[in-house]
Amino acid sequence: MTVDDWSALPYDEWRDTRDTLHMYTQVIGKLRLALSPYEPQWANVPLYLTARGLTTTPIPIGARTFDAEFDLIDHALVLRTSDGGIERRPLGGAVADFYQDVMRALARLRIDVAVSVVPSEVSNPIPFPEDRTHTTYEPGDANRFFRVLSLVDVLVKAHRARFRGRTSPVQFFWGTFDLALIRSGKPVGPPPDSGVIHRYGVDAEVICTGWWPGDDRAPYPAFYAYGYPKPEGIEGASIEPSAARWNDTAGEFILPYEDVRTLPHPDRAVMAFLRTTYEGAAKLMNWEPALTQVDAPPPTASVP
Repeated sequence: MTVDDWSALPYDEWRDTRDTLHMYTQVIGKLRLALSPYEPQWANVPLYLTARGLTTTPIPIGARTFDAEFDLIDHALVLRTSDGGIERRPLGGAVADFYQDVMRALARLRIDVAVSVVPSEVSNPIPFPEDRTHTTYEPGDANRFFRVLSLVDVLVKAHRARFRGRTSPVQFFWGTFDLALIRSGKPVGPPPDSGVIHRYGVDAEVICTGWWPGDDRAPYPAFYAYGYPKPEGIEGASIEPSAARWNDTAGEFILPYEDVRTLPHPDRAVMAFLRTTYEGAAKLMNWEPALTQVDAPPPTASVP
């Protein structure tokens, strides 16, 4: 990876497209939520990176399966069924129209599903059928976001590979609109006042890391990392690179994306952040050092 691979992604320049795409992903994410069997820590609901965008992966529907993919190169939603059905809907337009078009396409594919039409984990949610506030979709901005997300996905997957314990795939949560990796430890009980999402999603010690493109509360893209339950003294952990800081408000380490992408070797800085924040949290949480001691086989010699 070179510096030229890391595109600028100023939040204020693409926030309208970001917010519309967020709502599009919520519509599709709720299909997984409605039709996939529950998995611990809501592992049944995220989306995943592909070479062209974001996918649900196959979702069961009776004896068939279907998937939905956001193609952020050709800028279309593609719905496919295991018996050969396919529907395409260009990305763009009001969320209300997108939602209605998706439901009609599903009906044509003989997929009968009802979803919650209220967006999750956002302030002032607008039900999908009523949402004519979010209408902006600029293909160039969406593709730039996808290119950055693809770089981050590669690095977080490399970090994931160095762990023997229980870990999630690298996954994109459509509620919080971020890419995340969750490493899990021993079971713990959620706080007594937790809502449904946290009550079922926080059932174990975790060390989580990821990246988000920014929102109204934190209007800039950034990498993040935290341990749960918050280890006492985590604020003083020694982490890299120098631009990374503990954020008291968020309760996690933050590394602004803009501070990373202009470095001579952004990928090395990101990997250092992922490694040192994990080590700082794991030490305080008494996780075994052997969890990250992974021996890899030697590379196989190629034969002409």
